[in-house]
Amino acid sequence: MRFGILTISDRSSRGERADVSGQVIRDFAVNRLGAEVSAQAVIPDDFATIRDTLIEWCDQRSLDLILTTGGTGFSPRDVTPEATRAVIEREAPGLAEAMRAASLAITPHAMLSRAVCGIRGRTLIINLPGSPKAVKENLETIAPALPHAIQLLREAPEAEAGHNRD
Repeated sequence: MRFGILTISDRSSRGERADVSGQVIRDFAVNRLGAEVSAQAVIPDDFATIRDTLIEWCDQRSLDLILTTGGTGFSPRDVTPEATRAVIEREAPGLAEAMRAASLAITPHAMLSRAVCGIRGRTLIINLPGSPKAVKENLETIAPALPHAIQLLREAPEAEAGHNRD
């Protein structure tokens, strides 16, 4: 699985704050999912920059999965969901719903998440929160479904085996 980590943070992009959430994603994806990090960047909360980076990573780098962190809240600068919607061709609402539902069992603030998940071509894009703790909790929730999702997008023959019930 080839994936990208896109941290969206004005302060981190200016070097004023470490990208802790991006490192949490990297550790989780490499150690838990056995994924290969093919792209990683820290960019500001800017619609065009987010959109253009997602398009390049999907269309030119052909990544299987892009995990974004940050920009999913209520702040006026939080535009990650809007930029993601501008890029995706199909939404994958079940992933975002599962993350919100699991987070809601931990904090009422989960209902403020505007995270979006969707597909562009054969790339799955998942918006994660900016908090390192929330990133890990959300990844724990969706991790069991990610390998099968990537198999389906690749149209791998083994993907159909996941649909059979014994």
